[in-house]
Amino acid sequence: MNSRIPSGLEDLLHRPIVGVLATVAPDGTPDQSPMRFTWDGAHLRMSHTIPRRKFTSLQANPNYSFVITDPDAPARVLETRGWLVTVEGDQDGKFYAELAERYGDTAAGPPDDIDDRVVLILDTTRFVAK
Repeated sequence: MNSRIPSGLEDLLHRPIVGVLATVAPDGTPDQSPMRFTWDGAHLRMSHTIPRRKFTSLQANPNYSFVITDPDAPARVLETRGWLVTVEGDQDGKFYAELAERYGDTAAGPPDDIDDRVVLILDTTRFVAK
């Protein structure tokens, strides 16, 4: 494992690729979900809602793994590991809308669950080329 992004894989963090977020549920079982994200050079940011299982899993155990596979070259895979740093409110669904635009969903309006919408901020401490 490495605390630096492996050479030749950094583009995966900047492209609008849906990755898979893996967490451990409060009952100890693994839980994986496809997630859209942004990368700011140190943290992954993802939109989620408070009542959903992924949120409660991260509250119980903040450790995560996130796998990004290049859709153009499936042998190029990057895994990030770390923990949930904080959760911010997503006032008016602003971050949700930013993600929608980043992923080409220009017709997306505010989500129905806007009152429960939050931004997960995940610290990334390890990178693994798969």
